[in-house]
Amino acid sequence: MANIKSAIKRNRQSIVRNARNRSYKSAVLTADKKLAAAIESGDKQAAVQEYSAYTSKLDKACKKGVLPKNTVSRRKSRTAARIAKMA
Repeated sequence: MANIKSAIKRNRQSIVRNARNRSYKSAVLTADKKLAAAIESGDKQAAVQEYSAYTSKLDKACKKGVLPKNTVSRRKSRTAARIAKMA
């Protein structure tokens, strides 16, 4: 346990940030699972809608600094390619 005042504050900040980051990552993973299910079902219209929601979650996570920009770009590109392959 930290004894110094600034270290105690850092621990509190770390806990709050960890919870916030975890919620963003969880939202991204949930959107990814929904998108994967839509792609597996073969419904292109549903996949496009889920892709829109997925990219929105990814962009928010990137904007907040939870995910790196290149990671977001790669994920969006790969999922767009999967949807394009459907038809």
